[in-house]
Amino acid sequence: MDSVPVIRKLDEVVINRIAAGEVIQRPANALKEMIENSLDAKSTNIQVTVKNGGLKLLQIQDNGTGIRREDLEIVCERFTTSKLTKFDDLSSISTYGFRGEALSSISHVAHLTITTKTASEKCAFKANYTDGKLKAPPKPCAGTQGTQIAVEDLFYNVSTRRKALKSPGEEHSRIADVVSRYAIHNSKVGFSLKKQGETLSDIRTLPNSTVVDNVRTIYGNSIARELLEVKSEDDVLKFKLTGQVTNVNYSTKKMVFLLFINHRLVDSTALKKTIEQVYSVYLPKNSHPWVYLSLELDPRNVDVNVHPTKHEVHFLHEDKVIDRIRAALEEKLLGCNTSRVFYTQARLPDSGSMPAPSEVLSSSSSTTVLPQHLVRTDSSAQKLDKFFKPESSSKETKESSVKLSVESVQNCETSPPPVLTSESNRRDIQLTSVLKLREEVEKSGHKGLLDVTSKFTFVGCVNPSLALIQHETVLYICDTAAICAELFYQILLYDFGNFGIIRFSSPLSLYELAMEALKLEESGWTEADGSKEELAQSVKDLLLSRAEMLEDYFSMELDSDGNLVSIPLLLDNFSPPMEGLPMFVLRLATEVDWDKEKECFQGVCKETAHFYSRIASEAVSCSSLTPDSLDETESEEVHDWRWVIEHVIYAALRKNFLPPRIFAEDATVLQIAKLPDLYKVFERC
Repeated sequence: MDSVPVIRKLDEVVINRIAAGEVIQRPANALKEMIENSLDAKSTNIQVTVKNGGLKLLQIQDNGTGIRREDLEIVCERFTTSKLTKFDDLSSISTYGFRGEALSSISHVAHLTITTKTASEKCAFKANYTDGKLKAPPKPCAGTQGTQIAVEDLFYNVSTRRKALKSPGEEHSRIADVVSRYAIHNSKVGFSLKKQGETLSDIRTLPNSTVVDNVRTIYGNSIARELLEVKSEDDVLKFKLTGQVTNVNYSTKKMVFLLFINHRLVDSTALKKTIEQVYSVYLPKNSHPWVYLSLELDPRNVDVNVHPTKHEVHFLHEDKVIDRIRAALEEKLLGCNTSRVFYTQARLPDSGSMPAPSEVLSSSSSTTVLPQHLVRTDSSAQKLDKFFKPESSSKETKESSVKLSVESVQNCETSPPPVLTSESNRRDIQLTSVLKLREEVEKSGHKGLLDVTSKFTFVGCVNPSLALIQHETVLYICDTAAICAELFYQILLYDFGNFGIIRFSSPLSLYELAMEALKLEESGWTEADGSKEELAQSVKDLLLSRAEMLEDYFSMELDSDGNLVSIPLLLDNFSPPMEGLPMFVLRLATEVDWDKEKECFQGVCKETAHFYSRIASEAVSCSSLTPDSLDETESEEVHDWRWVIEHVIYAALRKNFLPPRIFAEDATVLQIAKLPDLYKVFERC
């Protein structure tokens, strides 16, 4: 192991000439700084553990050189670093960090704990920090060589910053993106990312891997098998380019661009635009590539001290370097354009313009079907169990988080609104915002998938979140949760203002529902957000102020006392899992943009669809039980969700459902077998 570098405080002259004042904006930003410190410490294995999207816990552990015990006293003070001694060193800096601000910034907005051990020390030392200062002398403890940094309760003292962040799930996705990018570039270093308390890792790469191996592990084989290696070098411009880019057979809805300049993760708008222009010649409209580029420049030609987050850099001869990169890409893509390969595994028939909803059922095909493509199935065939609707279990909801009036939630009554007594009495909503949202749904539709979802035969449920369907001679596996969310979203848009009603036998207090939601870890509530009572009251007041609109357009009736009286009936024989009602009420108040009409309607529809689609996740506990272990009530519950998924959810797909194009790209509907291809396999056996 290399000798441990000495950490020293910078001179005032250097401090004044560095763009100081770096701000930790979110958990992913803090993690980026800590990963770079681990890489600077020559780590070969980096493990990241998070809880609640990194807001409750963000921990990183490495096997690097560690921190000397005598340096622990100043390691979290501003402008303390082992990588820079004088300002002129910036011209040849080769490490990620150089200002000595990352740990200091983090310690000002979180509880920071460092446990570290160097090769020369007999034991590890643990130290706690607040506002850049050591709280108590470091304590000896057991530990392996390297450093573990635990960041707890991020932004506990900056409530406005914490409230501005996205949901824990969104923050976790941002963290995963940071880990993925560094794992791709540093393929010789092993990375892992997991949530606290879980045994399986979300991301795990092995040390001494290759870039392609890590791309396959993180992004999937669909990208890895289409990669082309790109190389270019110029002694005059003093740059070297290496990278991996997808060929003309691969495209995605959104470009993924990983750019490292001198091993530093950065962005370059000019370079990204150039790459898009190169690929536009080969890919269909609105399709984009996956690109990873590593650019090594003479450190003297690069200014790394441009931005407080070091996310941007400036370098000399930028236009000429970008032109050379353009030429290298064009040469590589031109050479692979002689043959095109189309995979059917995660792709379905090409998309076209989407018909209006009224045309979906009236469309018919006159194509002649060859005898070898005939199968003995009929999409109109009905099963006997369709006519045996399961009775709702009288057993109380298991482990329900709703402690208030459970009977009124379970024993709700449904009734259609008076305006639906006949088709002629149906309200025709012509709000511009609603029409635009419908237009967006139709523009994003997939013609090939429409044929599948309107004429399929239901095969069976694999589990509550996956189901098998057959269309002609092809078998597909479907993500029920994703399909449910989109189905209910479209129902809410196209039946806007014309819903039936699910009325509770006893009204439910909005305040108490919000209080129950704030007790759940899913809500992400911390003491820094304020008292639960005040937040619950604000939820109640906000929804009451929108009561007239919610009742008129969404059949959500709120009485003057702040009680929820009813919710919309979106499908016959279907009631949403009421365990999700508290979070639904909380998210309605916090996740919807109530100030803009279009965004408001879209947000209410999205959150309502998410609440109604929870059937795929709420039934998981039942599906994990074995038949021998089920009592009579549990057997009814398993039968219940299977019946609803087959005879209510998937039956509704055959009507006016417009499947989006993304379903064909993200494997929501995935082809897993094709009968003619199977015959070919049998013939060879």
